[in-house]
Amino acid sequence: MQSSRTILVLVFATTLAQAQTYRDRQTAIAASVLPPALRNIGVDQNLNAQIPLNLVFRDDSGREMPLSSYFGSRPVVLALVYYQCPMLCTQVLNGMVMSLRGMSLESGRDFDVVTVSIDPTEMPDLAAKKKAEYLRRYAKGTDGWHFLTGAEPQIKELAHSVGFRYAYDPKTKQYAHASAIMVVTPTGKLSRYFYGIEYAPRDLRLGLIEASENKIGSPVDQILLYCYHYDPNTGKYSAIVMNIVRLAGVLTLLILVPFLIWLWRADLTGRRPLAPGAIARPRYR
Repeated sequence: MQSSRTILVLVFATTLAQAQTYRDRQTAIAASVLPPALRNIGVDQNLNAQIPLNLVFRDDSGREMPLSSYFGSRPVVLALVYYQCPMLCTQVLNGMVMSLRGMSLESGRDFDVVTVSIDPTEMPDLAAKKKAEYLRRYAKGTDGWHFLTGAEPQIKELAHSVGFRYAYDPKTKQYAHASAIMVVTPTGKLSRYFYGIEYAPRDLRLGLIEASENKIGSPVDQILLYCYHYDPNTGKYSAIVMNIVRLAGVLTLLILVPFLIWLWRADLTGRRPLAPGAIARPRYR
């Protein structure tokens, strides 16, 4: 018996070692194939990490404000982009605004949006133009969406705290970066990451509700949160089968129990005793 366990442990350890070797080999291949500017690009999930709210950035009017000015009462959708990006950043912002429009939650009332430029050369006038463009697309109000610019040390510290790894390519004069947005709690802790350039309104809504500690949303959202859980590997909410089965069972009972009570009462009504002097009629089959 002991020898069998030893063999299983050795097989398991060998499998893990092979898997690790495979991942290391793939990483080495990617590093050799990708251009130098792209080898350290990515997003590291620093879930529950505190972002430095004392960092000072400029808003679209040029006022210098600490990040804490945009936190405190509502969850925040955070996006790191740069406003002169020729492709990816525009897709990220387009995907974000489409998702925000698809939710019943509203910026400035239920949450805030903070968009920060990673390019220290960009100024508030450019941020103001981007803000006007995306508020027009959002079309649900003008409050709660902030477009910020800042100095390089503050930008790098913020990017490092959220795990956003980017690099400047002097040949193309562009920034290489990944595409993702983050949901942050009102106190500044990283709660959820959503990858890509399209963000399902349901996922973003659930992420905001969880980040707010259920202070926003509806009873229906609480049911959805019971049935779905956040998967950090995919950056999406996936169904929890057992919870769905349990919920279906409860709903079935809620429907069946009143129906059974009604049948029981109907049966009692059909068996009422005869009044004095009444003659029971025989039943023929």
